[in-house]
Amino acid sequence: MKSGFIGIVGRPNVGKSTLLNQILGEKIAITSAKPQTTRNQIRGIYTAFNQDERDGVQMVFIDTPGIHKPHSKLDNFMSEAALSTFEEVDTILFLVDDKIDAGPGDKWILNKLKDIDTPKFLVINKIDALDPADFKEIYETYDEMGVFDEIFGVSALEGKNVDKLLEALEAKCEEGPMFFPADMVTDHPERFIVSEIIREKLLLYLDEEVPHGVAVEIESFEEGDKLTKIGAVIYCERKSHKGIIIGKQGRKLKGIGKDARLEIEALLGTKVYLELWVKVKENWRDSDFLISNFGYNRD
Repeated sequence: MKSGFIGIVGRPNVGKSTLLNQILGEKIAITSAKPQTTRNQIRGIYTAFNQDERDGVQMVFIDTPGIHKPHSKLDNFMSEAALSTFEEVDTILFLVDDKIDAGPGDKWILNKLKDIDTPKFLVINKIDALDPADFKEIYETYDEMGVFDEIFGVSALEGKNVDKLLEALEAKCEEGPMFFPADMVTDHPERFIVSEIIREKLLLYLDEEVPHGVAVEIESFEEGDKLTKIGAVIYCERKSHKGIIIGKQGRKLKGIGKDARLEIEALLGTKVYLELWVKVKENWRDSDFLISNFGYNRD
């Protein structure tokens, strides 16, 4: 058996979570078009056996928050969670989706990676949307730097070339134990995934600055054979945001709840009774206590 840990790093919105979900064949990491969607390290477990099922590979992928300039203590936590991955994995996947001179983010991450001895793969994502000439320029620019062991062009959304990336990653893995059962795709508890599903629906329903100031806490989780009862609190930073989340006559909150409930039912395999409340915790993103209380810690 071969095994290894792979870190997925990059700027916000380059498709890290989409790539992880594509590799696993199911959704464990939430995605949206808004930056800073991923706040925690999300671990996805990929296990594949050879035809005789005597040996195979288990790769534990760690999806990290997008690395960006911090504007709050929560931002600091997210960037530190991503950067700490550099030293904790066997291989690093650095995702990009644009030319290096498009902004300072990729340059800053690249400078950090240059000092790391860990094997590094560059993954140029969104090739389904990239002009071939732009892809060629990105490929050649990074190739000339001599920083990366291999360079791949993929479409995480469509799954193009993801199989070739997996083959190359498996070749880098060394003999080792299975760290998790073969049928396990994440080590996060269901409560965590449920809270992330609710937060994803908030991101989809909300505009402007409101999504960055929301957190979800699961207050109750009662599992039954046919019905699971879940109570969750949505925290926001301003009273005006509370009204936006609830919406006129509660319509927006009802829509968020309905969409979240349907996805949670598919996850749990039972009917779900989901009750949502909205509360205000001003400036919680700059409170060490509340950041930790909402589950943003590195334990």
